[in-house]
Amino acid sequence: MGISRSSVYYRPKPINVAYLALMRRIDELHLEHPFMGARMLQDQLNRAGLDVGRKHVGTLMKRIGVEALYRKPGTSKKHPGHKIYPLYLLRGLTINRANQAWALATTYIPMAKGFVYLVTVVDWASRKVLAAKVAITLEACHAVDVLQEAFNRCGTPEIVNTDQGSQYTANEFVKAVEDRGCRLSMDGCGAWRDNVIVE
Repeated sequence: MGISRSSVYYRPKPINVAYLALMRRIDELHLEHPFMGARMLQDQLNRAGLDVGRKHVGTLMKRIGVEALYRKPGTSKKHPGHKIYPLYLLRGLTINRANQAWALATTYIPMAKGFVYLVTVVDWASRKVLAAKVAITLEACHAVDVLQEAFNRCGTPEIVNTDQGSQYTANEFVKAVEDRGCRLSMDGCGAWRDNVIVE
């Protein structure tokens, strides 16, 4: 009949009572503090007198379908409706003077509670930071503000290079670059080396 002997005679094993109690406590802690991951939950359980390791807590979390809820940074996520400029104009180009090419990047800085975004403009030749801004959201307006500040301080570059993040492919940002007569260049997807100066 094509049925293996082990599946016919298999008897499900009941879950250990101690594991059930531990999973229940993990679930309770998760409901109280949904941001806690395996490390924080392990600390809480150890303080309560339960000797358990982080990996075991992680395994039990997966088993009961519990995952820490927190806002994860994603500084280079594409927007499906935005046009991508896949031309990497800097490849093979000798950059030896100021305002020949600028690079923009967004990174996140961890804080006591959450994180903030740092948007910077760097001149490719001099490695000088031309403008920077700290923001609590990842929106195109912050990239535009930083770019306009750099324009006002240092003039206009020939090329502006960014990654393919949604803040750089937004119409607002593209318009700000093109209105100044600059050419927009974007890194290859996931190619951080293309924008290594600012990274």
